[in-house]
Amino acid sequence: MLRRLPRRPRPPPPPAARSAVTAVPLSHAALGPAGPRPPLVLLHGLFGSRGSLQTVANALARRSGSQVLTLDARNHGGSPHSPVMTYEAMSLDVQQLLARLGIPKCIVLGHSMGGKTAMALALQRPDLVERLISVDISPVSTTLVSEFSAYISAMKSVNIPAGLSRSAARQLADSQLSPAVQHPQLRQFLLTNLVEVEGHYVWRVNLEAISHHLEDIMSFPVFHKPYPGPTLFLGGSNSPYISSKDYPKIQRLFPKADIQFIEGAGHIVHQDKFEEFITAVLSFLPPP
Repeated sequence: MLRRLPRRPRPPPPPAARSAVTAVPLSHAALGPAGPRPPLVLLHGLFGSRGSLQTVANALARRSGSQVLTLDARNHGGSPHSPVMTYEAMSLDVQQLLARLGIPKCIVLGHSMGGKTAMALALQRPDLVERLISVDISPVSTTLVSEFSAYISAMKSVNIPAGLSRSAARQLADSQLSPAVQHPQLRQFLLTNLVEVEGHYVWRVNLEAISHHLEDIMSFPVFHKPYPGPTLFLGGSNSPYISSKDYPKIQRLFPKADIQFIEGAGHIVHQDKFEEFITAVLSFLPPP
């Protein structure tokens, strides 16, 4: 059985932490110097990492002239593990990072789980968010809990002997995942989380926390006060994640929302139709 990554020491609670939620210091990277426009902050989806949006970050930094920040969500990538995995917690993590970096306002773009984190941040702290871009996700519950539960179970059951080369380990893990995760592209995405630690292969995502909070991740918190800033919901025309039945809730929480679909794109819009995606994001940015 694959061992889990050793639990990283948790930082002391920041003074601003509310109730029992404690922020964790997120792993992040910045592209480009600070410019006249607020920086773009990119938030990846479930089982991803900041590397998932690296190509997008490179293009936006080069073509917008803005600074671009990529972050690893808690329990993902190089960020600390925590037993808590709620949107309140993930939003607080981003708030803490912005405060640590001295960023008073940003333009936040999030895909899937990252889109829900971005929406939660904008609704909790509208003063920090100049504009919001939610990529292929609505502020509603997603009905794929059982599907993701099956992926997590398959990942937990992967068994790789020590001492294998990285390519052999990935090949073995791929074959062990294939009965539950039938799409090769999705398996390759999950396998980006397989890392070698002291000769043993482990998952760098915190499968226990994700599994425990899967319903929280698939749902969306209740908010009553709308976010007043400009908002873009950018979906794929072939994806079910932004539906016309979601429009009333989108319009209630985000009254300045513009809803656009990129023709021929699925859920991973930025991968399926990269150039159209970058063009849509650049068109939504404010003038410098």
